Amino acid sequence: MTFLEFEKPIEELFSQLLEARELADKSQVDMSSAIQELENKIDKERKELYKNLTPWQRVQVSRHPDRPYALAYINYMTDGNFVEMHGDRTVGDDKAMIGGLGCMDGQSVMFIGQQKGANTKQRQYRNFGMANPEGYRKALRLMKLAEKFNIPVVTFIDTPGAFPGLEAEERGQGEAIARNLFEMAKLRVPIVCIIIGEGASGGALGIGIGDKVLMLENTWYSVISPESCSSILWRSWDFKENAANVLKLTAQDMMKNKLIDGMIPEPTGGAHSNYDEIFRNVKTEIKKHLSKLNKMKPEKRVHERIEKFSHMGSFIEL
Repeated sequence: MTFLEFEKPIEELFSQLLEARELADKSQVDMSSAIQELENKIDKERKELYKNLTPWQRVQVSRHPDRPYALAYINYMTDGNFVEMHGDRTVGDDKAMIGGLGCMDGQSVMFIGQQKGANTKQRQYRNFGMANPEGYRKALRLMKLAEKFNIPVVTFIDTPGAFPGLEAEERGQGEAIARNLFEMAKLRVPIVCIIIGEGASGGALGIGIGDKVLMLENTWYSVISPESCSSILWRSWDFKENAANVLKLTAQDMMKNKLIDGMIPEPTGGAHSNYDEIFRNVKTEIKKHLSKLNKMKPEKRVHERIEKFSHMGSFIEL
């Protein structure tokens, strides 16, 4: 089990719990009361810690190595009948962007998401969840396919940003993301977007224009990461906590500023502490919103989607 920096009190108690269990196994001594007491202490300490997390702590939770990624959510919701589709029909198949058709409780859904890796080899294979232009073009191809057959689209956002390499810029990274924003705004089928981890910059926006945009409780969504913001403003990463505070990047902040449509609660301890619970919570929200969106006429959905994003922010015409 991996513990974050602010979870040190829980880590110490967990070590004591492991020692108590090991002692009980080796010596055949009845340690049930001591084990129960330690488990209760851990639960109580975890609830206290997670009750008032700072923005920077939520950023840390969103990056937890045990946190479930897009494919885990998709496989749960489709009972393993997910059929992945590959390639943008131009350059190649971007492994950081996954997508395909799945049946969720009798309804066909086009699932699209950014996929990170569970270990070093997988992270390199998935390019750490940072998609190239062909990834966004693959996503758009699948959205257009869903529109053709009147299938709703669900996207899972979890990326530190679009891949910033020279080759990505040469192949039109900016244009690919901009094209997705334009096309998603007027797609005639329902779109539900969920930030399940990191939601950084245009890399997240490239699959983030939807009728409903939701965030998990311990995720973040911002034009820039706290570290990058700190390095630009203070010429150092040492002020990343300050940056996280002023960026207003948490789900709670985004709700207050009316930039998202809802927040999905996580289990105490984060999404990684109870996979079944977070999968159920996300699936329930998706079904609830799709049920309402499916009843609307396409023209009305598109109009309301465009109006929603058009009213974000403030400006003055001179």
